[in-house]
Amino acid sequence: MTETSGPAGVPAGGTSPDPAPSAAPDGAAPDGAAPAGGAPPMPTPAPPPDKDTAIEDLEQELSVLWRRARASSHRIAREVHPDMEPSAYGLMVLLHQQGAMRLTDLAAAVGVGKPSLSRQIGMLQALGLVEKHTDPVDGRAQPINLTAVGTARLEGTAAARKERSRQTWAGWEPEELQTLVGLLHKLNASVRPAGEVEELPGSEETRPD
Repeated sequence: MTETSGPAGVPAGGTSPDPAPSAAPDGAAPDGAAPAGGAPPMPTPAPPPDKDTAIEDLEQELSVLWRRARASSHRIAREVHPDMEPSAYGLMVLLHQQGAMRLTDLAAAVGVGKPSLSRQIGMLQALGLVEKHTDPVDGRAQPINLTAVGTARLEGTAAARKERSRQTWAGWEPEELQTLVGLLHKLNASVRPAGEVEELPGSEETRPD
């Protein structure tokens, strides 16, 4: 007796073959397959950090920078004189830029109380780096200025300081430096006390090298 055939495309016995996988669009890999060429799929980019995390990261980096700046200030001060305190270097820079200044004006410029500043000026006097003289107009005033030795010592460290600064920024592009300048200017404006006069760009204070 002849066996009855099933529907067209189904072999005898009634078992259907597995359906063929659907064709993928041109250039696309079938489901579950790696892209053509065997390259793994691109990872999903991590979401940007929230503001609190960004602030914590910034504070950490600023802490490292300030520690290194303090160490640099100690080194620069010792180059001017082995017994000079780091904070006094900024006073010498200011006197070099502005010329003779009264103690009151100097204290206002650096934001330090007169007793503390008077002690620092006394130390610089003892080292022969600054001197006081009588104001010919106001005999009660005693303007402070650098001595010839103080000027020579301060200027003697300038070339070495500038060379270290060039080495620090050697790996930076000019565009990166300008971006950093803008961000630091914004930071300085954010932390500037109310009523304080904004410094002009290019003004020099104690700079870490």
